[in-house]
Amino acid sequence: MGNVYFFTGFPGFIAGCLIKKLVEQDAGAQFELLIHPSQMDKARRDVEWLTNHGYGSEHQYVLIAGDITRPNLGIDSREQTELEQRVTHVFHLAAIYDLAVPEDRAYRVNILGTKHVNEWVLSLKKLQRYVYFSTAYVAGTRPGTILETELDKGQSFKNHYESTKFEAERLVQRVMERVPTTIIRPGIVVGDSTTGETVKFDGPYFIMRFLDRIRKFPIPRIGRGAVPINLVPVDYIVDATLYLSQIDTGKNKVYHLTDPSPYTVREVYDAICRELLDKKPFWRLPVSLVRWMLSIPPVRRYFGVEKETMDYFEAKVEYDCTQAQQDLSGSGISCPDLMDVVPIIVDYYQKHRHDQEKIISVR
Repeated sequence: MGNVYFFTGFPGFIAGCLIKKLVEQDAGAQFELLIHPSQMDKARRDVEWLTNHGYGSEHQYVLIAGDITRPNLGIDSREQTELEQRVTHVFHLAAIYDLAVPEDRAYRVNILGTKHVNEWVLSLKKLQRYVYFSTAYVAGTRPGTILETELDKGQSFKNHYESTKFEAERLVQRVMERVPTTIIRPGIVVGDSTTGETVKFDGPYFIMRFLDRIRKFPIPRIGRGAVPINLVPVDYIVDATLYLSQIDTGKNKVYHLTDPSPYTVREVYDAICRELLDKKPFWRLPVSLVRWMLSIPPVRRYFGVEKETMDYFEAKVEYDCTQAQQDLSGSGISCPDLMDVVPIIVDYYQKHRHDQEKIISVR
């Protein structure tokens, strides 16, 4: 029997991209996909799309109703016995990625859910690799250069997303001693560097939504924008993750999948303005003022921007990715230059900005 890949986080975007790439690499792959009951209909549609577009056949995909917030992932005991003997690779992507997520919900999914996945992984008899998706932002409010080999430095956090992902990664690092594990810490993920495709407009797309609202007026910058911002296209994340999770040197390592040469907030903001509005900002709004404005719910909803986004306009931090770059050496996989990617992701946003399925609801 070939490899059997178990996924949490499907039908999420990155999980779907990983699966497409895996099918291309391993035509005989089998996929066991843990699906929350609320996502089952969408998961069925996505699998149908995959098979209709040449990404394997129906018999390669098994949809398992479950819930990572429940012990044993809510999987039926008979099905669990079969999975214990079959699964060779686990990709744990299920998480709450919302910067404004309430603490209790973030705890249940990000921390308790990861605890349950860890316990479940330890029951597998043929596991070759456990791949956990963390985030570079487990560094919280730490300034300066952050190393891949660092985690707990007594840092504080900007929001519950960061703090609960930090606690979840701590749990996974403890499992490293017992199962071969690869931890992936992406930067802020944007659309595909070739097609621009993404499934939701968050992160830097909030900037595009803000600029859309004020396009008829003189355009301001937000803050001085002198700090770096780390944006990486999803295809780099996918290609690098699969390579690093398949090589022996990737066992029991943590990788920053971040831009080794990040641009500043100002450079990225100006590039988006040029592509989206064909305008150049020429006056400045203090970040503190914009944050205060976005703390007013009607204003926040009008612009469609979460106030927590402003915290990343002032973060004086760089994510060292030396370990990732060294282990990717010779693979042909590298992070594209963001300035080559901006026109592509802005064009995709312009074509799909009214697609309600891609718009993040801002409370």
